Amino acid sequence: MSRDYYIGLMSGTSMDGVDAVLVDFSEQHPKLIAKHSEAIPTHTLNGLQRLCLPGNDEINLLGQLDRSVGQLFGVAVNALLAKAGVAKEQVIAIGSHGQTIRHMPNLDMGFTLQIGDPNTIAVVTEIDVIADFRRKDIALGGQGAPLVPAFHQEIFATTDTPRIILNIGGISNITFLPSNTSADDRQVIGFDTGPGNTLIDAWCLQALQQAYDKDGAWAASGTTDVKLLNHLLSHSYFSQGFPKSTGRELFNQAWLEQQTAAFGYLNEADIQSTLLDVTCHSIANDTLSLSESGELFVCGGGAFNSEMMRRLAKLLPSYKMNTTSELGIDPQWVEGIAFAWLAMRHHLRLPGNLPAVTGASREAVLGSLFPAA
Repeated sequence: MSRDYYIGLMSGTSMDGVDAVLVDFSEQHPKLIAKHSEAIPTHTLNGLQRLCLPGNDEINLLGQLDRSVGQLFGVAVNALLAKAGVAKEQVIAIGSHGQTIRHMPNLDMGFTLQIGDPNTIAVVTEIDVIADFRRKDIALGGQGAPLVPAFHQEIFATTDTPRIILNIGGISNITFLPSNTSADDRQVIGFDTGPGNTLIDAWCLQALQQAYDKDGAWAASGTTDVKLLNHLLSHSYFSQGFPKSTGRELFNQAWLEQQTAAFGYLNEADIQSTLLDVTCHSIANDTLSLSESGELFVCGGGAFNSEMMRRLAKLLPSYKMNTTSELGIDPQWVEGIAFAWLAMRHHLRLPGNLPAVTGASREAVLGSLFPAA
């Protein structure tokens, strides 16, 4: 039987590692053949975090990190193929998301920028690479994000119940899949709801020198401060209409320090609990604005935060809530598979964006080809 092997590479705003997946698209439903996570070396991670905020000597730092991240992605691919026992010649192409270092689509001349040199990936792996998926959508007047709703629509097609796919990475985004019996004939909707793990991770690192709050245990030990919660949720992003997208440019440690400056009397666990509720309330508010009830399936790192999942379920009692494992895909690998799917769409010259989601003027084939030869 012939195989249509593609590789997806994903590193999100959390910067907690590079996810690499090998996917077979020869049948109707994509089959995950192998997966691998590659840690980001400390010096590379420090450089990326510096590059995400304005600073000095940015061009030299960007150029070097572009190559370093490309090298790292290539290493992840080779480790994935070794684990799978699959030869590079069997892979049609690699779909690389890259590492976002700026996402500013709402400027007069909006832009988004991901690094991880595709030429370097192609040389290290000797496999064709398809990358730079977001900028065509930006050029067409769109947000360039989120791109995964097109994949969600194809793979998690709804039935007679409204269905929401919720991805909680550094930033959270939702895809609303209307039911087949929907009377209002709504289209698929998708947008970033706001911070996912980015603020709780930043506060955890600052206060405890830990990269993340395992299972939300620290947040669970605190008590949410309603005044601070309402203050943070009063940010204009949360009331902004869609299409919309955001990132570390807005929700970052500097913003967090500024917003919490007047709340120094709170203990650290109470602030962590409040930040977790910012994520949960912003998600719940947007979810309920789309449909009062339905099914909700969670993917991304937030799916493994039991306290986050508990609070979301409490805020959304009319939703049947689970992770995407219920739909046949482990929540950790959904985005990686999505970028393998986008590579496949590019290879077949099929569009990869949904204008109703991103605001682009039309559908388009996304990405550019960087051949290995």
